[in-house]
Amino acid sequence: MLRAELRKILPYRTVWFILLLFVALLALFVSVGSGVVINGQAVGNTLYAFPEVWHKLAYVASYFNLLLGILLIILITDEYQFRTFRQQVIDGSSAATLVQGKLAVSGLLAAFGMLVVLGVGLFYGLTRSPESAAKVTQELGAVVLYGVQALGYLSLAALLAFLLRKSGPAILAFMLYAWVVEPVVRLRIPDEIDRYFPTKVFSSLTPTPGQALLDTVTGPSGAMLPSQALPLALAYAALFWALSYLLLRNRDL
Repeated sequence: MLRAELRKILPYRTVWFILLLFVALLALFVSVGSGVVINGQAVGNTLYAFPEVWHKLAYVASYFNLLLGILLIILITDEYQFRTFRQQVIDGSSAATLVQGKLAVSGLLAAFGMLVVLGVGLFYGLTRSPESAAKVTQELGAVVLYGVQALGYLSLAALLAFLLRKSGPAILAFMLYAWVVEPVVRLRIPDEIDRYFPTKVFSSLTPTPGQALLDTVTGPSGAMLPSQALPLALAYAALFWALSYLLLRNRDL
């Protein structure tokens, strides 16, 4: 199943373009941040010290999860456009098998994001703050939480792709829901309820660095702790993939 998916995506130039764009944007953002000089001292020397760097990079990388989601939408909607889903069903594949294939792809994309975060963190941490290298393995759980967050956004992207079947509308719906629709809806809902909305749960996995300090100044944000958000994020991901399966099984291809 995974081998068949890889045969389809590895020669696809769009895949490599989006993945390279993900790497370039994250590395560029980190490079610019590490080069800032305040009072004659490069901020990067302390900004990317281990182990805090993992939390900071996970937070920054969370903004680029939309790129991975867009890529998955393209891969799924292409199956409808070129009628490969239909052909695979004719050849004997079940709806569950087709969804499992895309689930495997989402796992690869999340793993790719985690590896990029690890690579960028190691490079800048070891070059900008080598004195903190002894702490390099501490707080690596932040990278794992980022991976779960990526899986969450990818599951939402997959659901919209299976629902709308066309890349343009699905990408637009994905971006609008994450950036506009849910945030606007949450504005009218009490904090004790809005913290359970999908993208709010996903974002709680990679909180703003220094959030605890901000809370002491501005008051509690109402967001969940990462440990609280983790089971809910996994539950949302499972729900979205289950709905994707039901859509694929019950609709004509």
